[in-house]
Amino acid sequence: MPVIECDPDEARERLEAAGVAVDAGNTGHERWRAEYEGATAVAYDDKVVVQGRTPGRLVGLLRGGGGRAHVYFDGAARGNPGPAAVGWVIVTGDGIAAEGGERIGRATNNQAEYEALVRALEVAADFGFDSVEIRGDSQLVVRQVTGAWNTNDPELRERRVRVHELLREFEDWSLAHVPREINDRADDLANEALDDGSS
Repeated sequence: MPVIECDPDEARERLEAAGVAVDAGNTGHERWRAEYEGATAVAYDDKVVVQGRTPGRLVGLLRGGGGRAHVYFDGAARGNPGPAAVGWVIVTGDGIAAEGGERIGRATNNQAEYEALVRALEVAADFGFDSVEIRGDSQLVVRQVTGAWNTNDPELRERRVRVHELLREFEDWSLAHVPREINDRADDLANEALDDGSS
């Protein structure tokens, strides 16, 4: 449960500027509450507490920021298609800024890889990073997004279009293939999400 030490009035303005509805608090101690992408932010006098399974995007909006980040993504499917999940990690010079893993229903491995990249870029955009260096172990996604390979599958083509829409949020970006061992945290998060869903 992320706790963001901040001025709650400034945090509220940041959320409202992003189009997030902010409501009154439920108790006398709460200044306000807001829900966004599966998470809830609750403001107190000198901090905002974010709750929910997927807090990354809401935390990004609250922190705002600029600067450069390294983005790692991975998708996993058990069966092709089969139950699928995504994992992603955003790292800055200060360490891990955000990470997440979640089930996405039934998908092929390639669809899961693309969805992981989309989720990671959505969070990075909400953080307001100027520049992102994106790394993944899916050669197919990397080569299709960079234009080295064609995208013949209509579903993957749609996801590639979404990735390019998100990339326009950044002043500068790069996308490169890395070996799985470099991408192990994102891989772990995707597989943990799959394991959590099967218990």
